[in-house]
Formats: sequence, C-alpha cells, structure tokens
Amino acid sequence: MTIGATAAAKSTDPAAMTIAVIIISGLILGGLPGSLVGLVIGLIRRSINRPRQAMPFFPMAPQQPYDMWSEQVERCAESARRVSAAVQTVPASAAKDWLLRISEQLTKELDDVRGIAQLGRALGAVDQQHPVYQRLLKAAHDFKQFENEVGRVALQMFDHPELDDARTHLEMLEKQLPQLST
Repeated sequence: MTIGATAAAKSTDPAAMTIAVIIISGLILGGLPGSLVGLVIGLIRRSINRPRQAMPFFPMAPQQPYDMWSEQVERCAESARRVSAAVQTVPASAAKDWLLRISEQLTKELDDVRGIAQLGRALGAVDQQHPVYQRLLKAAHDFKQFENEVGRVALQMFDHPELDDARTHLEMLEKQLPQLST
C-alpha cells in the first residue's frame, strides 16, 4: 500500500493510480482473511467426510478375571457370537427376522450364564465337580448344540428362505432357548 500511495502521489494520472491502489490493497487485505476462511471450511468438510468407525455388532461384556468360570462363560459367548454372525449371512426374509429375534434372545441367555458363574465365584467353589460348575458345563454344551442347530437351519434357509419352509425349525429353536442356561 505504501508503494501504491507513493506512486499515486508522483503519478500524472491520479485516477489510474487510485484504481491500482484499490486493487492491490483489496488483494492483500481480502486475500489473507479469505484464505483463512477457506482453510477452516476445508478442515470442517474433511472431518465430516472422514469414514466413521464401525460399531461391533456383538456387544462386549465387561471382563472378569480369568478363572475356571470365565472359560465356560467365554465358550457360551463365543457360540452366541457365531450364531449372530451366521444369522447375518441368511438372505433377507421374514424367516431371517425371526432368526434374528432368536439370536437376540440367545444373547440375553448369556446373562443367566454369567449369573451362574458369579454364583460359583461367590460360593468360592474351586472343584470342577461342584454342582454349579456342572450346570455351567451343561450350559456351555447346550450353547454349542444350539449353535450347530442354528447353522443347520441357516443353511436350509439359503435354499428355501420362505417362512413356511423354516417355521418348524424356527419354532423348535425358539422352544430350546429357555432351556439353555438351566
């Protein structure tokens, strides 16, 4: 601006010099704030378009210290995770929706399994022949059997995803659920 003002004072055509000073000062004074505004807008747009982290489909339970009870609870939880993953592979249909509800109920059964393990810990049982531990072993076995049965039903649903074809199998699975943790 100093150069422009000095040139305007020495110039023979003051109108041309005034226009030149206005253009140069506009570029300098308007360019810096404009660049800052553009930088802020660019950062905001970049943060909005950043891909989000996917949430895990299966909610994780708080970890307990590893003991003889944790191993059996983890076996049941692993079966529930595999059932959930298997259900996701089934073609979309009313039968799949039913199978999804069964999978969610299986996840709720895990709370009962965790309760059995908590009972065993509270009793201070360290013997694998303890009735509470035997019940937990049975629950882990039943969860594995249920997982295998869901796998068979899911495989059948690939060929026949209609609800009528899968109804008998789904009703059987639903009846088995309450007995898994008993």
